[in-house]
Amino acid sequence: MLSIPDTYPIDLAPFKSVLSMPYTLTPGRAAGTFLAEIGKGRIVGSKFKSGTIAAPALDFCPKSGDSEFELVEVPNVGTISAFTETDEGLIALIRLDGTDFDFPHRIVGASYDGLTVGARVEAVWAKGVENSILAIEGFKLSPAAATGKVVPLNDAAEPIKVIPYHMDLHYEHAFGPYYGRLFDEIKTNRRIMGVRTPDGEGAFLPPREFCDITHKPTGTWVELKQTGVVRATSVIYLEFLGQKQPPPYIYAEIVLDGASTKLIHNVAGLDMSRAKELVKPGTRVRAVWREECTGSLADISHFEVIDGETN
Repeated sequence: MLSIPDTYPIDLAPFKSVLSMPYTLTPGRAAGTFLAEIGKGRIVGSKFKSGTIAAPALDFCPKSGDSEFELVEVPNVGTISAFTETDEGLIALIRLDGTDFDFPHRIVGASYDGLTVGARVEAVWAKGVENSILAIEGFKLSPAAATGKVVPLNDAAEPIKVIPYHMDLHYEHAFGPYYGRLFDEIKTNRRIMGVRTPDGEGAFLPPREFCDITHKPTGTWVELKQTGVVRATSVIYLEFLGQKQPPPYIYAEIVLDGASTKLIHNVAGLDMSRAKELVKPGTRVRAVWREECTGSLADISHFEVIDGETN
């Protein structure tokens, strides 16, 4: 009898990963013009038909939802409405003169104790920055700043139509004793481990502490077969961002022999022109491993069809 999961160490090395997300941002007319002008030292706002003025420029009024507006140039001076201190420095809500909504940005050259609500500030411009809110380095205290006026925007630049954008999110995922042993056995022994269901009649894959239906504790470890049955399948023909293999390819829900739950993986090693004929519910498959194992389900390269077997 294999041990229960509680006997497996909890303090396992975390899995480090990066979620990389490239974007194509289309800012629209208002924000696009704001970004085109900000590098020139001009702050563009939207004046809606109600007379409400928003900066940065918006395509819709935050109060009324109105979409009819004209673009205006707003002052680079204003008054602090609220402020806070963060690990990245001082952040304030700034009501630029003549506008009706707060403009969030950094405060530079000041301390938290030196700030007050109602303090006058003016923009500090960064050198060499274009098409970004960071063309304003921040706002500095300026007690003597004269009150600015909103004026029509003359000779406006063409709006920025597309902005390439990229975000990386860094994660450290603690596996715990269940996923920890699953991935450790895959890496070390090329074994696929599950845990028995509370009634002992089947096994959960991935392993888990409690049954999803009854909420009862699961049982002991069990090694699952590396063969199984396809229960559902989909042939992927479309290309999309993040694909790890070129289409066409097959994703399938596979129930390994001895398991009670489905494992999603790809089926390969066959004539893709006959994919729908060769892979369908009831098709028997077996795991094909990569030469090197790193400790993830991707260590299984794919599942191959076992010729002549159906279930």
